Amino acid sequence: MRIIITCLLQLAFLTLNAQNTYQSLLSECKVEGSVTVYNYQTGQYITNDVEDSNRPTLPASTFKIINSLIALENEVLKDDKELVPWIGKENYDESKYGNRPDTYRDMSLADAFKFSVPWVYVELAKDLSKEQYKEVLAKAAYGNNNLSVEGYDFWNFGGFAVAPVDQIKMLIGLYEEKLPFSKRSFGIVKNMMVEEKTDNYTLRAKTGWTNKDGRDIGWWVGYVEKGEEVYFFATRITKNRNEKNDQFLGCRKHITRKVLQELGVL
Repeated sequence: MRIIITCLLQLAFLTLNAQNTYQSLLSECKVEGSVTVYNYQTGQYITNDVEDSNRPTLPASTFKIINSLIALENEVLKDDKELVPWIGKENYDESKYGNRPDTYRDMSLADAFKFSVPWVYVELAKDLSKEQYKEVLAKAAYGNNNLSVEGYDFWNFGGFAVAPVDQIKMLIGLYEEKLPFSKRSFGIVKNMMVEEKTDNYTLRAKTGWTNKDGRDIGWWVGYVEKGEEVYFFATRITKNRNEKNDQFLGCRKHITRKVLQELGVL
């Protein structure tokens, strides 16, 4: 009991210290949400909002991390270089995924991940049943396993939901290679996730953006390896869809980077 109380007090202390600074970054961007950071060395969570860090929502394209692992493990694709044939504009729903002519071509998994191309992952999902997804997601303890929405794109639409702390737990499992996937699959996905590499650190991450119940939901999740140290993060911001905000997509990374810089991670 003493350990639990200590951890709770520690989390509360870190939250209070983070709250004003992180909240001001959110306010500057005119968004709501939370920044959740996990120090792998100390086991400490840092967040501006404990409740929001534990509140599940659609994961949007951050699901491409575990979805890539699932596709590779089930041999839907042999590797990240194999091309997925373009479905044709007549089969592409611009009302859902936007007008993106640069993605209307045969595409590899690596490019689909890098450029966050939705139609590729929908095509991959067609080769797997929702029961297969449920089984793997349950083993990975990722999300609420509600895949009841009609169609394949349950990570962008419907009742499937993941909280920021769940994102971090999944990323820890990826880093430690303790999720139900092979070492080969882990290696491919970790390589695809590399967003920035310097002499001091390597940053692996994925963005996400969708909407539900009249609100835009924006994510940036990942982790930073800095020497022997590792830091995990999950930022989720939201706003009303009818509120114009040209900063929204950029703020996912802007806010997170500011927080990681303040912590001395970047």
